[in-house]
Amino acid sequence: MKRKVISVLLASTMVLSMAACGSSGSDAKDDGAAKDDGAATEEKKDDGAAVTEGSGGDNTLTVWTWDPNFNIFAMNKAAEIYAKDHEGFKIEIGEIQSDDIESKITTAVQANDLSTLPDIFLMQDNSFQKYTTFYPDVFTDLTDSGIDFSQFSAAKVAYSTLDGKNYGVPFDNGAVINCVRTDILEQAGFTVDDFTDLTWSEYMEKAKVVLEKTKTPMLTGQAGSPDLIMMMLQSCGASLFTEDGSANIVGNDALKEAIEVYAQMVKDGTLVEVTDWDQYISSLNSGTAASALNGCWIMASLKLAEDQSGKWAMTNMPKLDKAPNAANYSNNGGSSWAISANCKNVDLAVDFLNSTFAGSNEFYDQIIVNGALATWAPAGESEAYNEPSDFFGGDTVYAKIVDFATKTPSNVTGPFYYDARDAVGAALSQITQQGVDVDSALQTAQETLEFSMGA
Repeated sequence: MKRKVISVLLASTMVLSMAACGSSGSDAKDDGAAKDDGAATEEKKDDGAAVTEGSGGDNTLTVWTWDPNFNIFAMNKAAEIYAKDHEGFKIEIGEIQSDDIESKITTAVQANDLSTLPDIFLMQDNSFQKYTTFYPDVFTDLTDSGIDFSQFSAAKVAYSTLDGKNYGVPFDNGAVINCVRTDILEQAGFTVDDFTDLTWSEYMEKAKVVLEKTKTPMLTGQAGSPDLIMMMLQSCGASLFTEDGSANIVGNDALKEAIEVYAQMVKDGTLVEVTDWDQYISSLNSGTAASALNGCWIMASLKLAEDQSGKWAMTNMPKLDKAPNAANYSNNGGSSWAISANCKNVDLAVDFLNSTFAGSNEFYDQIIVNGALATWAPAGESEAYNEPSDFFGGDTVYAKIVDFATKTPSNVTGPFYYDARDAVGAALSQITQQGVDVDSALQTAQETLEFSMGA
């Protein structure tokens, strides 16, 4: 199976490299902090011509990443902190979007010239398995680097682990949070505690009460997007692939249960599908939805409605009723840092990442102002992470999110993650909008995925 996967990837990699999705811009991130212009950093933008490549000197590391207000901001802060004890250290950043990083990696491999790669680059977690499977020679093995991966969420580490080897240093937290409008729940006779540690069947019944008494749906979601389905799957450690990489859609009981929950909520009117992302955010900010269930980065969008401060509370997500190992925790989104094989000073790159992203409370305390939350467990114990949030009713939401991340089950992503996700998204649309029965839609999705995989 593995040889077949790689052969298909070789034939289709340029198409697949453009399929990566996620936060490649700053849409879902706070932008309240300016760039750090300290002496420890140099930032360079990708203008379609030359970009920063290779090691820039004994004390200089080159980096590719995106989003000035989130990833670049965090990398600059890390460099500033590291430079305090490492005189002359600096980084040179090429601002490159996520899909462009993946395309440049593909081009470098096809040209048999890895010298175009930087020392460190950021990669979407759901793309990591594809690229380490297909291009293992691009990545530096970090397994025995001295980085303590046990201090990160196990589910987060799993994204950048292949065949028992670590290839990435986890960065931003994508732990799923269930944010509820306490004022709307109060009208229905509920509190946030009534929506904590629930099963989906319990949640669905209470959502009906909220709709009946307030005329407000509990959830909204972008039509055709399988994000909620993927969150439900990971919450019980389930996947669209088996351990050997085979497609796992037909006969996947957890997937069928998740889709049935989703479809029933649409039918009940407790989950309203909207046309696009802008309408989704508008539904949250305008009060036409009683909650937001998504990756923790959704907090930045909620906070756009400043008049709603104090009216939101945060808790965990519901768990599937029937699925084995079901939990109230999951993940949606996130990325990890990789050290490329072109790095001329691997020891410096490892020590830099180990001293900051994998070992500094000071670092995580500083970047939290821009909504960059850790999956590094010790960060949750710091004073900054335990500061009450006025927006969320005085709750210590940052420490809560780190705790959620440590409880999130791991699952199999595989190199065809986005193909599988798209196939399930199409099936979801057929079920909710065209009335196709679940089994038929999932059969079509299985066949679509197997075709993409060459199976």
